[in-house]
Amino acid sequence: MIINRPNLERLRTGFKTTFQQQLDQAKPMYPRVSMRVNSSTGKETYGWLGKIPSVRQWLGDRHVQNLMEHDYVISNLDYELTIGVDRNHIQDDELGIYTPIFQQFGDSVAAWPDELVWGLLAAGFTTACYDGQYFFDTDHPRIVDENTTVSVANTDGGSGTPWFLIDASKAVKPIIWQVRKQGEFVALDNPNDENVFRNKTFEYGWDGRGNVGFGLWQFAWGSKQTLNKANYKIAREAMMAFKGDYGRPLNVKPNLLVVPPSLEGQALEILNAQRDAAGATNVYEKTAELLVVPWLA
Repeated sequence: MIINRPNLERLRTGFKTTFQQQLDQAKPMYPRVSMRVNSSTGKETYGWLGKIPSVRQWLGDRHVQNLMEHDYVISNLDYELTIGVDRNHIQDDELGIYTPIFQQFGDSVAAWPDELVWGLLAAGFTTACYDGQYFFDTDHPRIVDENTTVSVANTDGGSGTPWFLIDASKAVKPIIWQVRKQGEFVALDNPNDENVFRNKTFEYGWDGRGNVGFGLWQFAWGSKQTLNKANYKIAREAMMAFKGDYGRPLNVKPNLLVVPPSLEGQALEILNAQRDAAGATNVYEKTAELLVVPWLA
């Protein structure tokens, strides 16, 4: 192939098309537990997190519920992926090897939010959320009345492989996926570019901006206990009993069980089996959907 602008433009279009087609075919998992927030600045402040007030009968003057004010900030970060194409491969018309590479390029970009969202969920046992506690903790503060605050747990501890029970039906999710720049395909493919001069390599890349943070801990339970019916029962009952400030029931409906591949068998026994090992009716059959997430491996 003669290296000139028309040929390089056609080559770029072909690479971009292959990349985009693979990106469009991806079926990401992260939307199940995350809410997307479009960002317009370098960072966003989520002071409203935790504000779940309750309705009361109007007797006398209005009663202003002085809920906790939080200063939870998610700063956008830069991400990139770049591929180099050897000039000799273009000259020798040996471009077939790049089709699967650019397909994988699309897969990798599609997995960008999945890697961040599931990575943060797994780190929730040691990473703080909006109230200053670890996302999965035993000491989340809840206001009972103007003079009383109690501690609430959304974990039962343990030291084994983590698993998670989620209420995926709410508008506000356990994880925030914050997007400043969705990303775009770019190229350094001018024969006079420095990278071509020095390394005889044409470069094709993608870059985006965004980050993840925690939403509401009230809609997630994280456990490192053995995944069995007894501990699943503990998680469900605790979540369904969650209340907001001033005692408002949150109507939590844990409907998504998230596990790494190593716990798929245990999860299937809880959610799909009609009877347990003792032959008794499995009352937890179909009580939640199972989501096996490879990024939690």
